[in-house]
Amino acid sequence: MKIIVLIYLLILGIFSSFLFQNKTKKESINAGSEIYQDFCLQCHLSTGNGVFGVFPPLKASDYLLENTNLSIAGIKYGLKGKIIVNNEEYNGVMIRQGLDNEEVADVMNYILNEWGNETTDFITPNQVSKIPKSLVE
Repeated sequence: MKIIVLIYLLILGIFSSFLFQNKTKKESINAGSEIYQDFCLQCHLSTGNGVFGVFPPLKASDYLLENTNLSIAGIKYGLKGKIIVNNEEYNGVMIRQGLDNEEVADVMNYILNEWGNETTDFITPNQVSKIPKSLVE
């Protein structure tokens, strides 16, 4: 009986380690690409250029690249009011998309590494979980 329990626990441990593996940056970026297609493409477009004066660009965006935590908060909680992106004022609303911390991390990793954007940062779900709503209130 002890052997059966031991074997069961060993199998359970091996199986659960596969379920909770951390993604590599490349895997996160790939997952983020799919999330971007579903949630962000309509406003920020496939080019990441957005719509001038209406939806800010993500491509070569000083706001995005210089305010990572604010960008995470905007995706996680939504964003409204005035922001300045590449010396252009945007004053609109981005509604909360209902993404979980892992999805927010994945789409941020995609955005930060697409359209010529490049960063060594690797956004993790744990990092996203620590971003307070007060950043965008």
